[in-house]
Parts: sequence; C-alpha cells; structure tokens
Amino acid sequence: MTAMHFSETVTGGFFFLAPWLVFAPLTGLLINVIFGKRFNERTVGTIASLASGAAFVVSVLLAYSVSLNHGEVVRWRLAEWIHIGTLHLDWTFRIDSLSTTMMLVVSGVGTLIHIYAIGYMHEDVRFKHEEGRFNRFFIYLNLFIAAMMILVSGDSYMMLFVGWEGVGLCSFLLIGFWYEFDTLGRSSWANSNAAKKAFITNRVGDFGFLIAGFLMFWYLGSFQFDEVFAAVAAAPQEIIVAITIFMLIGVAGKSAQIPLYIWLPDAMAGPTPVSALIHAATMVTAGVYLITRSAPLYSSVPEAQYIVAMVGAITALFAATIAVGQYDIKKVLAYSTISQLGFMVAAVGMGAYVAGMFHLMTHAFFKALLFLSAGSVILGLERGHHAHAHHAAHDDHGKKKKEGKKKEEQHGHGDEDHGEVFDPGDMRNMGGLRKTMPVTFWLYIIGTLALAGIFPFAGFWSKDEILLDASLHYPAVYWLLTAAAFFTAFYMGRQIWMVFFGQARTDAAKHAEESPKVMTVPLMVLAVLSVVGGALNLPFEGFHNLGHWLGHTLGEVEGLPLNLQVAGISTALALIAILISWFLYGRNPLKTGQIDPLKKPLGFVFTGMENKWFVDEGYGVLIIKPFKWISQFLADVIDWRFWHDFVHETVILGAYNWISNSALNEYTDQKGIDAFANWLGTATQWISGLMRKVQNGFVRSYALSVLLGVVLILGYLIFK
Repeated sequence: MTAMHFSETVTGGFFFLAPWLVFAPLTGLLINVIFGKRFNERTVGTIASLASGAAFVVSVLLAYSVSLNHGEVVRWRLAEWIHIGTLHLDWTFRIDSLSTTMMLVVSGVGTLIHIYAIGYMHEDVRFKHEEGRFNRFFIYLNLFIAAMMILVSGDSYMMLFVGWEGVGLCSFLLIGFWYEFDTLGRSSWANSNAAKKAFITNRVGDFGFLIAGFLMFWYLGSFQFDEVFAAVAAAPQEIIVAITIFMLIGVAGKSAQIPLYIWLPDAMAGPTPVSALIHAATMVTAGVYLITRSAPLYSSVPEAQYIVAMVGAITALFAATIAVGQYDIKKVLAYSTISQLGFMVAAVGMGAYVAGMFHLMTHAFFKALLFLSAGSVILGLERGHHAHAHHAAHDDHGKKKKEGKKKEEQHGHGDEDHGEVFDPGDMRNMGGLRKTMPVTFWLYIIGTLALAGIFPFAGFWSKDEILLDASLHYPAVYWLLTAAAFFTAFYMGRQIWMVFFGQARTDAAKHAEESPKVMTVPLMVLAVLSVVGGALNLPFEGFHNLGHWLGHTLGEVEGLPLNLQVAGISTALALIAILISWFLYGRNPLKTGQIDPLKKPLGFVFTGMENKWFVDEGYGVLIIKPFKWISQFLADVIDWRFWHDFVHETVILGAYNWISNSALNEYTDQKGIDAFANWLGTATQWISGLMRKVQNGFVRSYALSVLLGVVLILGYLIFK
C-alpha cells in the first residue's frame, strides 16, 4: 500500500509530514557536517535547534491530525524495507496517540536542551581549549533526536530496534565526547571508559531484546505491532512469558534498572546537556515506551507484569538510597533518574500505563530542568574559579612587576593557578549560591519541589497516581515506592541546602556568576511545565486528559480519583524528609572541610551509600576480574602458548620443517634424487674408465679388437 493510498483513508490532517520527524534533524545534521566549519557557533547552534524545533512542529501537527482522525491509528509507509520469505516489513511510520505523545516529549524537551547547549558549550569548549568541537557536539545532538524519533515512530519491533541501537550509538558518542579527559578536564581515559561502560552494558540488554525478537518471529510470525498483538491469544502462554521477560532485560539496559543500571551514573562524563537529554527525554525513556507499546503482550501474562513491577520498585528504592550519599551534583540527579525510572517501570508493569506515561512526561520536564540547572551551577562555579584565578594571577603579576621579575615568570605563575585541580560539580565546593546565582536558585527550587512530589507541582500528580495504582493492586510495590519517595525528598533537600545555602565554601563559589539568558530562558520554560504539567491528567472527573488521549491506543483505561489518604501520606513523608534534611544540612550549614553530618550516626550504612553499595566493586570481583582472567587465559595460554607456540610453532611449523628438512630434503632430495643423480655420475665414470682402457692408442689392441669382432660376427652367423 503506497503512502498516498494510505493517506486517502484518513479524514484530513498532516500525516504526510511523518517522515520529517527524522528528516528534519538529519537535515540540520548534514548542513552542519558540510558547512559547519564555515559557520560561527551561534549559527551552528541555531541550525541544530531549528532542526529539532522543526521535528517538534511536525509532532504537534501529527498529534493534531490524530485528534482529527478520532484517535485512529495511521500507518504511513515511506519505502519498502525487508521482504524475505514470509517476512514483509516496510519502513512505515506509526502515528497514534502513544507515538505522538513520545514525539512531543522528545522533540519539545530536546529542542529546549539544544538552545541551552548553545550557551553551555560556548563556555565548555573554551574551558577545555577545544573550540573546534562545538560543531561536532550539535551534529551528535541532532543525530540523537533523529534516532529517538525512529524509535518512537516505528510501526514494527524491527524499526523500533533500529532507533534503539541508534540512541545507543549516540549515547556512546556523547558520553565520551571529551574522550581524552576526565570529568575535571584532566588528561585521562575516564570519560572514554564511561562511554564504553554504557555501550557494553546496553549491549547486554540488547541481547535480551534480540532473543525476545527471535521468539516473537518464530512463534508469532511477525515483527509488525498489530500482527504480533493479534497472534498473542493463539500463542503458548510460556512463550509470551519468555518474550516479555527477555524484553525486560532490554528495558533494564536501556532504562537503567537493576541489574543493568550501572552505566547511567557514569554517563555524567558527557557535557550537562547530554545528561539532560539522556536522562530526561530520550534514551532512558525508551524502555518505558517499549513496555507500554507492548501492553497487549504484558497484559496477557500477569506473572511477567508482577516481575516488571517489582524490578521497578526495588530499583526505585535502591537508587534513592545511593543518591543520599553522593556529593557530585549530577550524580545525585543521576541516581534520582534511576529511581524515577523505577517508578515508571513499576507503573507500566502493574498495567498502569497511563500513570507510567504521565510520570514519564512530567519527569522529562522537571528532570531536564534540574540537570540543566545543575549545568548552570557548574558553569557558574567554573566562571568563579577562573575569575578568581585570573585575579590571583593579576595580583601576583603586579607584585612580581614591582619586584622586577621577568614577564615570562609572571605568566607562568598565573597559568599554574589557573591549572589547579578544582571540581565544580562537588557540592562540598559550593554553598551560598542563592545570592550569586538567584535565577538558577529559584529554577532549581521549582524542579526540586516537583521531583519531591510537593503539591501542586507536576511531580505530585504523576507520582501519586502511580502510588494509588500500587496501593490498590500491589501493596509490596506501594510500600517500596513510598519509601523511595521519602528518600527522594530527603536527598533533594540535602542538595538544596548544600548547594545554595550557608556560606560559600570555596573562592569559586564566592565569585560564581549567573548564566546568560540563552541558558536560563529554556530553564524558565521547563520550570513552567514543571509547575503546570500536572494539568495533563488531573485526578478529577472530566480532567483525565492524558488517560482519554492514550486510551485511543491502549484501549479503555481507568481514571482513578484523587485518594486523600495516599496523597496525604506521600506529601507528609516528603515534608518530613525535607524537614530532616534542613535539620541536618540547613540549620547548621556545612563548613569547609566538614564531614557529612550523616556519616557518623549512620556509620557503615552511609559508607555503603557513599560507595554505591559497592555494586561496581561487586561487578568487578564477580564479572570484570573473571572476564579479564578468562580473556588473559584465552589470549596468553590458549591463543599464544597453545595455538601459537604449540599448534603453529610446534605442530604445524615443526611438521612442515620435518617434512621439508627430513622427508623432502634429507631423504627424498638428498638420499633419493641426489643419490640417483650421483649414481648416474658414478656409473658414467665407471663406464668411462672402462672405455679409456679400450681407447689406449696401441695398434695391436685395435687389431685384436677387430679380430674379436670378426670372430663374434662369424660365430653369430654360423650358429644362426
């Protein structure tokens, strides 16, 4: 069926624009690839932002078209793709209420991140003295948006998998963007290792996704969504369980759930806009989308739903406890993202697909706000650090000038101050920033209140909807998530007190500077969304807008009313957690060099939180070291000593040498061919010696020879 024929089956709309979801960011990417080196930074950033913005406009028009078409699914075929035997898959865009929701989140939040990145990367590339990489960064960002659009708009698991792998590649490129540095800008392979860790961990998850795909094709006969879902009823129950569990492994990798969450905190190695893009709007939400898209599969196997819900709930609590003990401002938010993804996975696992998608959307708003605000804080401290170093160098320059020092010595000392090791992301190096960075402070407060689930911010409505669903059907999940919500409010309160209150604990914090408007304006937009985003699905009759919208794709969904008991418990716990954080960190703000107030009373528990419960070390002992040992054994013993030294050198080369030297050279050649040739020479010499005796030069000998010859001839004739 051609695209034109398909478009004629719908009642108006802009479905023909669907390919531009991908073409728009790819166009921006290609323009910057070809002409980017000729453009200035503002032009490069503007082109990339407009490309992402164009994808957002297309998403809005497609969502409008879906509403015009009364929520019916429209499949827009672009080109023929895979036709092998009974497998017929075309490159087809699926346009329905679920896919357009994801399109809006990805392109909308992604565009704001693009705009913010213009200001952020302008300074970041200069702090690292790598101005030439500015263009490359925006090429990667556009590629990320294009890959994510393929993922959310595909009409089959195969097309979804193309986007799935595409965002995996882009995360590798962006996490390792500063591949030759560490997070402090020092020469190191730390960032490169973080990128490899993310890439390899996600390949483990992809193994699960691939196995699910193989089972799906083998037993259900297709990869196309509608055909797969139609075949579920006739398939063996155990096969559907296997497909959904293997798919969960893929989700655990992409959406950072236990046990494959370990890559996400290390993803902080990338520039802050990357952290916001990965953690808020794109890659990590892919797993939640996959389960929601596969709702007919999961809804048919309650045992798989329970496993998914428990994995999400345990992840939510586990990651929240780790966030309590972190000092890096972005690491706290990273573990918070893992925890919030646990909420989403638990929700879709319970079958509360609308609640999970609702939290995905609000989380995209306030977590992007928090990450980008954290980037503003980090750059503010960078500016303060460099300004302080410049003033110190200038003062020292004046002193040396008075003392008659050489100009080279003056500049050398200034460079030394400038190059001192300073971590602008360590919250222990902050304090008092509400005075020097007031705009960022208030924006951060809004994001924090939304994440903590305080009324009336967006997070309150979406998180409580998940808790309400859990309280009704999965009590164990409810209590795990409630505990996670308590820790969430606590570690965010701890972060606020440590970063913005008290006295500045470093000279960089004293001299910190507010970020420019190109960074703060996108934050303001996200702050507004973090405040009013809850209106997307209020728990009141007639206001279940998102539920009605997604119901076109997911079928009839239950709109739960506000439960004052659940909302009251979660809000009370959040306020108590914030009060405890104030008691520990706000009432008596940290001083320079002071240890964390929780370290002494909690002892080894806090040590476990600080060290991420030693999970990475556990992986190192149980997996990494054995893997390295096996690799070294295979490389050294099997490959080198056995295969190279024994098989190649001893067996193959030894046999060849024996055959060539002994069998062929010594026996065949020397004792065979050479001996025969030598025998011929010897025989010739012997015959020659005999002939020499005949040819002696005496006439009597010749006469005797003639006589003997005559006698022999006569004898022959007589006896014949």
